[in-house]
Parts: sequence; C-alpha cells; structure tokens
Amino acid sequence: MNYGISVLFRAIPLLMAGLSAGLGGYVLSHGSGPSARVAGLVLIFLAAICLCLFATAATIIRQLIGRYTALDRWLYPVFGFAVSGVSLGYGLSLLAQTPRPPPDFVAGHVIFGVSMVCVCVSCVATSSTRFVLISENSALLEGSSPRSPAPFTTSAVRILLTLPVLAALVTWAWAITLLAGGGGGAPAGRFTAGHVMVGLALVCTCLIGLVASILRQIQNTYAPRERVIWPVVAAALGAVGVILGLIVVVGHDRSAQLSAGFVLVGLGLVCWSILSKVLLLALVWRRAAPLANRVPLIPVGTALLCLFLMAFLFESDDSGVIVAARVLTGLGAICFSLFSIVSILESGTSGSDHEASTTTR
Repeated sequence: MNYGISVLFRAIPLLMAGLSAGLGGYVLSHGSGPSARVAGLVLIFLAAICLCLFATAATIIRQLIGRYTALDRWLYPVFGFAVSGVSLGYGLSLLAQTPRPPPDFVAGHVIFGVSMVCVCVSCVATSSTRFVLISENSALLEGSSPRSPAPFTTSAVRILLTLPVLAALVTWAWAITLLAGGGGGAPAGRFTAGHVMVGLALVCTCLIGLVASILRQIQNTYAPRERVIWPVVAAALGAVGVILGLIVVVGHDRSAQLSAGFVLVGLGLVCWSILSKVLLLALVWRRAAPLANRVPLIPVGTALLCLFLMAFLFESDDSGVIVAARVLTGLGAICFSLFSIVSILESGTSGSDHEASTTTR
C-alpha cells in the first residue's frame, strides 16, 4: 500500500463522520418538530461509529506502511473507547432528564445503542494492534502451534472478547425490555426505540465474530470451522435485520412503525457490510482466494442501497419516514467507512504489505 492510498483510506471514515455529523447539525438547527431533533441527534452520534472505524483503519494502516509506534498502539484504541464513552454518557444523560421530552426518549435509547456499537468497534481496533501477524501466521502450515509467547495475554484476549459480548447482551436486553412495554415512555416511542435497538444489537453481535476472527488469527488459533461459522452468523444476522425491518414496514399502521422498519433494514445492511470483513479474513486464511479482491464491493453495494432507499423515502408523501430517510444517510456513511476498512484488510492480508512493513512489536 503506497502512502497516498493509505491517506485516502484513513480519510474516508473521517469524511463520512463529517458528513453524518454535519447533516445532523443542519437538521437540528434548521429542522422543526420532534422528528428533526431525533434524526439530528442520531445522525451526530452515528458519526461516532465512523470515528471508531477511523481508529481501526489508522491502527492497521500505520502497521502496513511501517510507521507504527508504541504511541499509536495506545492512541487509537484509547481514542475509540473515549468516543464510546462520550456517546454512552450523552445517551444516558438524555434518558435521565426529568421531565423527559418524547424525542429525547427515542434519541437517548438509540444513542446508548450506538455507544455499544462503538465499544465493539473499539475492540476491533484494539485487537488489530498486532495485525501484521495475521500474514505471518497464514503462511504457516495448517495445525501449527499457537504463537509463543502469545501476542496477547490470556487476560487481554478474554477482555477483548467479553466486551463486545457484554455490549451485545446489554443492547439485546434493553431492546427486549422496550418491546415488552418497559422502560417508560409512550408506546410509539418504545416501539421505535425498541426496534432500532434490536438492529443495533444485531450489529454488536456481528462484531463479536470480527473481533474473534482477528484475535484468533493473530494468536494462530483460528480453527478451520471458523471459516464457515463467523461468515454464516454475520450473513444470518444481516438477513434477520432486513427481513424483520420489511415485516415491520409491511405490517405498519402508524408512521412511527414505518420509520423504525426502514432503519432496521439499514442496520441489517450494516451487518452485511461487517460480513465483508469477516468473510475476507476467512477466505484468505492459508489458501489462495482469487476473488478476495471483490469482497470490498459488498460494503459499496450496501452503502448504495442505503442511499437509494434514503432517496426513495425522501420522495414519499408520508412525513413519518423523513426520520428514517435522514438516519439512512448516516448508515450509508458507516457502510462506506466499512468499505475503507475491508479494502485495508484485503491489502494487508495479500502478503505484499507485510513484507514491506517494519512494525514495532
């Protein structure tokens, strides 16, 4: 990977974060009504996911171009977790308001769910601090022993795997509570927030497989069955999000339900964007994969689907879907940020960049 391309791939998540946050700020300042506040706040904090993806991109690229330092090893993961903490704190602050406006009820829950996704992405960034070892391990024979000494301690591996699992479980529990009628708020607000939280829980669950794949390949403990397990799980989770969203759209009787359904479809597309990373790691592990360089087309396709769906919704006469149309812009930005990450992974696992890297271990 040459330096110019490395700058471009690092710039894409930052540009997408700026797009999402900029649109969110515009909607907040120029929009009117509760829907503008919900969409504006959610768009601003969807940018947090793009920032965490930037931390992942920078962590990997700095290794590939031989400029990775001890400071980088701490800086980018800490940055990602700091962004997660800000999102978590703001979401909880909205929910702690007394009295709590209905738009802040929905926005607060969704931003909390976004913070859980940020935690999972930050674990991806932290797991990637030894990324170049994947190419080294992939060159070894099948059944070779785990690395000794291990790149990550047993405690570190457990923490990095436990955090996304906990984030997913908390998000699932919160979503189920809302859909079961708990958590306060009006029924329409619980319906919208609950279904969007289901989509965010699907994304968190999908990211567990990505963290596990990266860690186990770095540790040289990646099993043959994982080539199938993690991609299938990611594909299934994305399908659940899309199908459930379409069911909500078809069966809706209120505008709020319609909007929640389309956002759920968008989050299913985000899961399929994550699938591209999990699939690429599985394809190139200890075997030639001529079609691996086509995998980055998956997040390009999902980003375009988000944007086409957004354009379609903006043409609708139903004002209730405007929130979904705006939020889909942010989800499209996340998908395109994931295109940057999977392109970096494809470059880093091809072998040529590993030979040129001078990573500090």
